[in-house]
Amino acid sequence: MHFNIYLDDQTGQRLTEAAQQAGENRNAVIRRAVQEWLARRSQPGWPQAVLGHNGFPNVPPFEAERKQLAPALDDPLA
Repeated sequence: MHFNIYLDDQTGQRLTEAAQQAGENRNAVIRRAVQEWLARRSQPGWPQAVLGHNGFPNVPPFEAERKQLAPALDDPLA
């Protein structure tokens, strides 16, 4: 499938330079960028960087302080 895209001169020049540095042509760079974008959009939920976060060593988990929270009040908007 073929598409035409239009880039401003500065973006086009940056794309050309980046593709040359990567040893690829512009079409390959654009194709990969679109594939990566589509893959990210198709993954619902939190990114792996967030899911893989294990907290900070000197900070207790939120759940450790749950017993100290005030009890829930009736919802005034209910």
